[in-house]
Amino acid sequence: MTAIVVSPLSHIAEMAVRHKAEDMISLLAENQNFHRPAVIKADRHLTLGMNDITFAGTGKLIAPQESHVRQIIDFARQWNTAAPLLIHCWMGVSRSPAAAMIASLAIFPDDDDQALAARLRTASPFATPNIRLVQIADDVLGRKGRFADAVKALGRGQDADGSTPFILPLPKG
Repeated sequence: MTAIVVSPLSHIAEMAVRHKAEDMISLLAENQNFHRPAVIKADRHLTLGMNDITFAGTGKLIAPQESHVRQIIDFARQWNTAAPLLIHCWMGVSRSPAAAMIASLAIFPDDDDQALAARLRTASPFATPNIRLVQIADDVLGRKGRFADAVKALGRGQDADGSTPFILPLPKG
């Protein structure tokens, strides 16, 4: 079992090659163009169009939806865990850390939510997971508020410039 690599868009090619990732989830604004690293096959790449917002009804911006969370969960459960999963968004601070935590819980449902939050904070002092994604996942995964509470307790991460990838370790066992 490997880990989940969380990256800003600007480092995805480097992270894919360095960590030998074969699967990738992209969480970017709708129609935001970018090049998929050649080492990631098209059929092992999930692209989700959403903005990094926490509430719906903001004009043309697309808030994270339950369908996005379900796609993250389904993709994670089909991930070949022999190689790292690469998850990225624009800056690698909000949407992708939330998706990394969701993916981890999808394949390790017995993981402790507080322990997962602690692993995230240790891995990245900058991460501030998108709370809308977290709250939707809490419901979909049947966490009964534990996941959302653990992420809220993390608080806001340090200011970030979007240039710092990190690795979210998976639970042992």
